[in-house]
Amino acid sequence: MKNTTLATIKPLENTQFWLLAIASSLTAVYVSLYLKVEGNVSQIAISLLGLAGVYSLLEEKRQNFKFESDIFSSLLGIVLIGFVLLRSNYVNVVDSFVELSPFIGFLGLALLASGIRGLRQYWLELAIIFAFHFPLIYISQYLDISIFTAQFSSAFLSYLGFPVLREGVNITLPTGAVEVYPGCSGMETISQLVKLAILFLVMFPIRGLSKKIIVPIAAVIIAFIVNGIRVALMAYLVANSTTESFDYWHIGTGSQIFFLICTLLFGGFCYLITKQDEASNGSEQMELPE
Repeated sequence: MKNTTLATIKPLENTQFWLLAIASSLTAVYVSLYLKVEGNVSQIAISLLGLAGVYSLLEEKRQNFKFESDIFSSLLGIVLIGFVLLRSNYVNVVDSFVELSPFIGFLGLALLASGIRGLRQYWLELAIIFAFHFPLIYISQYLDISIFTAQFSSAFLSYLGFPVLREGVNITLPTGAVEVYPGCSGMETISQLVKLAILFLVMFPIRGLSKKIIVPIAAVIIAFIVNGIRVALMAYLVANSTTESFDYWHIGTGSQIFFLICTLLFGGFCYLITKQDEASNGSEQMELPE
């Protein structure tokens, strides 16, 4: 009976057990918070993929971590985690806090685990979390690609034989027109695919600087082209269909289908470049002298 009791209590005295419990709680708070204020499934899916990658990296290195926090670092970590939990009760829209809450929470967790001096142990994981949750609004303020999206979509419609006229970000067909706002320019899709590219490069290292550069470039190109085709479809639906059809492909389930297409295309690209990297490595090993 005594051994059973000790076996039951022992996990509760394990530092790693408590850190994992706090990390899981922070993840659950973030997901519930995002679903409550917006319900963007694709954004949550990308965030969870990033966090899963971080957990995987931490699991690989956990035996080498030094859990030596001091009082000041521990208090600062508790304050950051407490701030995330308290502030989460007063959120009604997706703002910078919502998007950065995983980074703030996990920074507090790292301070609680290893202190300020031990943060360098988690630099890669914290960098990934920050990159995956950097507020998109700050990117959109300084990088508006609406005009390029409008140019591509109008050129695509013209190539298909439609009588299209473009004036700035306005795409006009004989029976209707659309304006390409920054929110529809494709920056959100591009940022999500670039995040997947970062995760791919971290989790599946490939040889060669050129290949590493090509991966994020391919993510940008795929996202831009697929979104440009989506905008062209929006223009066509405005001119030749009903409001319900437009809403379905614009803000409904149809909009998620295009993101799924982007993900599948990029996944296929990553698969091909991985196979190419494995083949090149295999050929190099065969050429080595016996």
